[in-house]
Amino acid sequence: MFRRREPVPFAFLAEADRFRSNVAPPPRQRASIGEMAGRWLLGLTIVAGLVGALIIAMPAMSIPSSTPTQQSQASQGH
Repeated sequence: MFRRREPVPFAFLAEADRFRSNVAPPPRQRASIGEMAGRWLLGLTIVAGLVGALIIAMPAMSIPSSTPTQQSQASQGH
């Protein structure tokens, strides 16, 4: 059940995994309404920026199929 550990030069390091504290950490403070609103606003701003960048970039990423492809005169051998 318990494995034997190799000797450690400092005894407190060997005992550290068996130590149990009886002191509970303090409870977390709830975020105020202003902090929560700020987090929501920041998140919405980031999402809106990403969506806006996609919308603006869509025309540049699409290939126009209605216009005929132009070939240069050099490719035609002239």
